[in-house]
Amino acid sequence: MRGIRRGRYDNLRRIQGSDPGTDYLLIHQLTLREEFPWDMRMAFNLAFNRSFALPRVAEGLVRTGRVLTEPRRRADDTGIIMYEILLHGFEHPRGRLALRLLNEAHHNVAADPADSVYVLAALVVVPMRWLQRYGWRTPDEHEREAAARYYREVGLRMGIRDIPSGYGAFEAWFDAYEAAHLRHSPEAERIERVTRELLRGRVPKPLRGVADALIAALYDPPLRRAYAVPDPPAWARTGLHVALRARALLLRLARPRTTPLFADGIVTKSYPDGYDLAKLRQRSS
Repeated sequence: MRGIRRGRYDNLRRIQGSDPGTDYLLIHQLTLREEFPWDMRMAFNLAFNRSFALPRVAEGLVRTGRVLTEPRRRADDTGIIMYEILLHGFEHPRGRLALRLLNEAHHNVAADPADSVYVLAALVVVPMRWLQRYGWRTPDEHEREAAARYYREVGLRMGIRDIPSGYGAFEAWFDAYEAAHLRHSPEAERIERVTRELLRGRVPKPLRGVADALIAALYDPPLRRAYAVPDPPAWARTGLHVALRARALLLRLARPRTTPLFADGIVTKSYPDGYDLAKLRQRSS
């Protein structure tokens, strides 16, 4: 057992020895690329999915159209832009270009300023709550604070104001804003029906026949109400929870990851042969 676990907590010790106030990029990179690659990507999908349920955000996305007509390519473009910033940082030429693309997409949707803060908050809070429930270990306080610091910096560089400072502030703001604004809209329901297909693709093939029930189990009651998604059967909720907890236990006992996520570049279904980041400018809304 000791041989299997050797080195399993080396990254955690490195994270705990770093300052989330200044080393937030390094910490968040370790969290995503080495500690929880599958979990963080799944949680990012759920965070963006959740932000689509806000009525004003949904209206803006339906107005621009791509989320309905090209959901896969739009999701891949968004993922590429977000991961390019995280991989390279804010001062690297690719990071700066990706941030410009993100700004252009943000202005095309033209959400309410508070809705923009909510999207940032979802990217901070949803992944950390997922890791708390289903990660092979619970997220460290430095990881929570680094995520908050990183997305606060993203928001500031996008010109977004009144962004919470610190994970606790993000979490409190997120919960309060959801309680006041997360509700059903026809536009959000349309988006969910289209983007659900992307989540279906993450369900293991033997379970594709019950994918809708499992996806509904991934949503909490407020999100199901906002999307008009029926409550899942008890077997789906219980089965999903047990499977994810079992996976976490197996990973805890496994050898640590030796190759970081995206070590060979970002590969997506829309761009199997690679992509030109500059050309995403024309398609980023």
